Amino acid sequence: MAVKSILKWAGSKAGMMPALSGHLPAGDRLVEPFAGSCAVMMATDYPAYLVADINPDLINLYRQIKEHTRLFIVLALSLYAQNKSAEDYYKIREQFNHTASLTLLERAAYFLYLNRHGYRGLCRYNGKGEFNVPFGNYANPYFPLEEIEAFAAKAQRATFICADFRETLSLTRTGDVVYCDPPYDGTFTNYHTGGFDKAAQRDLASMLTSVSERCPVIASNSDTPFTRSMFNAYELFSVNAARSVGVAAGEGKKAAEIIAVRGPFAKANGIHS
Repeated sequence: MAVKSILKWAGSKAGMMPALSGHLPAGDRLVEPFAGSCAVMMATDYPAYLVADINPDLINLYRQIKEHTRLFIVLALSLYAQNKSAEDYYKIREQFNHTASLTLLERAAYFLYLNRHGYRGLCRYNGKGEFNVPFGNYANPYFPLEEIEAFAAKAQRATFICADFRETLSLTRTGDVVYCDPPYDGTFTNYHTGGFDKAAQRDLASMLTSVSERCPVIASNSDTPFTRSMFNAYELFSVNAARSVGVAAGEGKKAAEIIAVRGPFAKANGIHS
């Protein structure tokens, strides 16, 4: 059964965990440089987690839920109850983008509201850093109460940082396991307000190879000639993943992905089983 996460998220690994979990070895801490929906954190049982992303709204959401669970739930439920129309959605979006007096807790609740009421759960910003996803026109947007409570409990083992992958990977140590799910080559390339181009993909692959000398590294990406060339020193596994947003979007559409595995403890921990 797919793990449910707080957010609707393009490229979420919730539905991929049966294929992915067999490639994640035991370790002292799971390090994720690209937080996404935190589906991998929620579906695993590591003693500790280091979860990072360059999107401050995403990291703030996770921190606020971890530290102020009940207050967050009350505030987010109130937003749902009082703002149901398209007009309400655009009012909330405007406040989110332009009201400097919003507290961090309020901003987190607004972010959840926008995610669950916006079109297909997209997280997109314009060049000014303004959230610009249109209204989704859902009859009854889902409030993820059980998911929030489960996340808050698991998050007590986690540290959330707003950092890019270079800074995050520099914090790895022996005993860690690194799982990397970046914006995919040719698919999910809009990474917060900047892009994630082929140069960034190459930088990431190079740094992961260096990190793999001390930690097991598992990385997901599109299955393309470019990504296969980047990970030519890795064990590669092909999988098919559902797509609900992006180039291959549509009901029943699937796209080819690779899982790349490398590291000093890979075979000892049964990654290839």
